[in-house]
Amino acid sequence: MIYVDPKILARVNQWLTPFFDEKTQHDIKEMIAYDPEGLEDSFYKNLEFGTGGMRGIMGLGDNRINKYTLGKNTQGLSNYLNKQFPNKEIKVAIAYDCRHNSKDFAKVVAGVFSANGIKVFLFSELRPTPELSFAVKYLNCQAGIVLTASHNPPEYNGYKVYWKDGGQLVPPQDGEIISEINALQYEDIKFEANEKLIELIDAEVDEAFADASVENGTFNTSKAAKKNLKIVFTSLHGTSITMIPKVLEKAGYENVSIVEAQADPNGDFPTVKSPNPEEPAALKMALELADEENADIVIGTDPDCDRLGIAVRNKDNKMVLLNGNQAMVLMTHFLLEQWQKAGKLNGKQFIASTIVSTPMVAQIAEHFNIKYFEGLTGFKWIAKMIKDFPDLEFVGGGEESFGYLVGDFVRDKDAVTATLLACEIAAQKKAEDSSMFQYLNEIYNQYGNYREHLISLTKKGKSGSEEISAIMKKLRENPFKEIAGSKVVRMDDISKSQTTDFLNNKIHTLNLPKSNVLLFYTEDGSKIAARPSGTEPKIKFYISVNSSEKENFEEILQQKIEAIAAQLNFS
Repeated sequence: MIYVDPKILARVNQWLTPFFDEKTQHDIKEMIAYDPEGLEDSFYKNLEFGTGGMRGIMGLGDNRINKYTLGKNTQGLSNYLNKQFPNKEIKVAIAYDCRHNSKDFAKVVAGVFSANGIKVFLFSELRPTPELSFAVKYLNCQAGIVLTASHNPPEYNGYKVYWKDGGQLVPPQDGEIISEINALQYEDIKFEANEKLIELIDAEVDEAFADASVENGTFNTSKAAKKNLKIVFTSLHGTSITMIPKVLEKAGYENVSIVEAQADPNGDFPTVKSPNPEEPAALKMALELADEENADIVIGTDPDCDRLGIAVRNKDNKMVLLNGNQAMVLMTHFLLEQWQKAGKLNGKQFIASTIVSTPMVAQIAEHFNIKYFEGLTGFKWIAKMIKDFPDLEFVGGGEESFGYLVGDFVRDKDAVTATLLACEIAAQKKAEDSSMFQYLNEIYNQYGNYREHLISLTKKGKSGSEEISAIMKKLRENPFKEIAGSKVVRMDDISKSQTTDFLNNKIHTLNLPKSNVLLFYTEDGSKIAARPSGTEPKIKFYISVNSSEKENFEEILQQKIEAIAAQLNFS
């Protein structure tokens, strides 16, 4: 006889009531009989909101993405919106990506909103996530939804929620909405759509977004420089194919080669192991095409077009991939130079990044005499900064995970405008007989040689979640005294919003919301962060090292990274 935990079985039995469709009930009974392990993983908890909303494997159960879990979240959000905006026309925009079921899920979500008397603007076809953020403000909506799992594997999907400013949910809205959702039973979901309240959108919003992208992402680059830049672009089977070629053309970039084998949207992502531009293998086909055509720059975006990977030619004319920190440094420095040339910097501007990104960005802000703000991982915190400091102008901001935002017309990472900005840098530097690679080295020479490295460990399922919790518990209870031979002088425990000064044996409060993150700072200037992912079954370790040496610094920095990585061996 197969044993099923009674607590899990109680959750399962809810899904065997008449409210759930017959196929769902049949498939769950099959799982009970033949797949108790899968049953446990599907039902042992409710799928939770993380840094990017709700994301998970598609399938049956409370811990899966399906019409019922999405419907329950949407019903809770509908109830919240109706309470927050009484006696007003409430409007919501919805977009979706290339993943399996995304279009169907978008229709389910639209149906639930409309059944609750809420006007829905639904994109007629797949669109980039940043365009949804733009559409929320452009159409004066109170909220927005994107059905996407970003760069996760094909079996995933997800649900990102945006508030009326175009940014993702932050406190207090996130907690209040979660309370609304948790108070519901599945039977409370209103699935019967009111088609009169659902309006399809496409060309008008497309053109407005493309125009805004060109306005924010171009900086007096000459026509000749644009024409002379050879670009290779890949959408990695995702949504960016609907917008990036259009925006590049509108901006005057004609010499663009598209990786045709990856141009068609496809939720199986057949040409890559992972559709993640953070992974070098994802850009393999683009790099090969770049070598065939002697291109200057390669751009690749993730499926929902909020992250981008960039490759440029080094001093030996070989294509090299930039990591997210390097791309952020280049874009931020270039933006501030352009603002400075235009006489627009007066100290009332700010740039932003995250606690796990390179410390170099803070130095750049100091050099240009503007403010620098640092938040938790996730662009929702950068969007919150824009909202919290209305008297300051937001120039740009990024994070190490290959996301960047130019200006505030979008309130999430935006690979469309960031692609255009990268091409502007490349075109201008090539016209000056320089390159992006040389420009990056000039920035390093000015501010110090920083290098970053990410270790990402995958721990799947319930046992993986427990293992990740055990690692974090061990690090808290037995913190490092030294890392790679350098004394740990400070530890920040963001879950307690406190920092411990080991040199003076003092504890201070941090002005950051609580989050499951630990940061260690060493005597030699290294920084190491440990953080369970909010959207994937992973624990991540972010390493930042630096050196003031002018010679052999590459070798010195690599040795530091390798020594730290060896100490973080939790595999």
